Amino acid sequence: MNLIDIFSRQRKTSLISLGLMLMILPWIISHGFESGNSYLRAFDMALLFIMLSLGLNIVVGYAGMLDFGYIAFYAVGAYTYALLNSPHLQALLPAWMMYPPFIVSIILAAGIACVFGIMLGGPTLKLRGDYLAIVTLGFGQIVRIFLTNLDRPFNLTNGPQGINNIQRVHLFGLDLGRPVQILGITFEPVHLYYYLILFFCALIVVVSLRLQDSRIGRAWVAIREDEIAANAMGLNTRNIKLLAFAMGASFGGISGALFASLQGFVSPESFIMMESVMVLCMVVLGGMGNIPGVILGAIIVSITPEILRDVINPLQMALAGRKVVDPETLRMLIFGLVMIVIMLVRPEGLWPSSRRRAELKPQTKGIALQEKDDMQDAERNHD
Repeated sequence: MNLIDIFSRQRKTSLISLGLMLMILPWIISHGFESGNSYLRAFDMALLFIMLSLGLNIVVGYAGMLDFGYIAFYAVGAYTYALLNSPHLQALLPAWMMYPPFIVSIILAAGIACVFGIMLGGPTLKLRGDYLAIVTLGFGQIVRIFLTNLDRPFNLTNGPQGINNIQRVHLFGLDLGRPVQILGITFEPVHLYYYLILFFCALIVVVSLRLQDSRIGRAWVAIREDEIAANAMGLNTRNIKLLAFAMGASFGGISGALFASLQGFVSPESFIMMESVMVLCMVVLGGMGNIPGVILGAIIVSITPEILRDVINPLQMALAGRKVVDPETLRMLIFGLVMIVIMLVRPEGLWPSSRRRAELKPQTKGIALQEKDDMQDAERNHD
């Protein structure tokens, strides 16, 4: 048995173990913690943030375009799903569009978000670095302000009050808004939504993995490294950059649609600039351009503040006998300090790609190249 077969077997075993753990995770959380459902809901949000981070990773990690307005696509997907699946505009929609099937709503949310991605990418193709960041930041703010003010003269978004009474998902004859019994086991709505979001998250992870080593993925990396050289080699940089914006936006649209269904309510306050910053922190903290690193960063950034929320108050009461600092303020202060320390110690991220590790830590370049040569030799021997 050679090295490649050992790695392949270990990888399959790890994937099967991870899949089984994710399948039983809702039951472990629900029965292992006093506030199990609230923690499970936090995990649902973590899965949504994983999808958002993987979408932003295409734009920032692969194509190297700094995007501070990514949360706008999340908002577009959420509002598209909400408008199609709430009583707000049902009287104005044609009969064939009244409460469309869930899959149709998801596809429309992804498609409309994709169009908005192209709308953002088109005028910004020649911008780079800080200039692109400022334009995308403005785009995100424009979308949020439009959602807040599109309640007059025609009430499209219901303004700052948001849209409520969003229909729960109906899939294969099951109503995910009510407990369902399968094989004698009762699945609560929070469990059902966990599995639904987990399915779409796994689908996006698979698509991202396929894109990473594809011709398109290598073209994105070439543009990130040197756009002029990539253009000189015959790459159509305009179309490839637009594709990066479109793909990233579609992932955000899917995540937004699932968020609207999970919450049953959407409002502009859910899509503020801080949310874009948090998603960008997930990508940078985990390791730009590396899918496992991005997933790790999304889990840490989304789950850690929720854990601190339940730890800070008892800790203050035990040490001082009273609440000295507002829990929300102290939570964000601790989170910010941890981010600063990690970025100083590991600027390449917690789980970086070998390329990025070599770029930011030149002393590891020789080790990375040696590992690559060893793997190539093993593949040749296997062949």
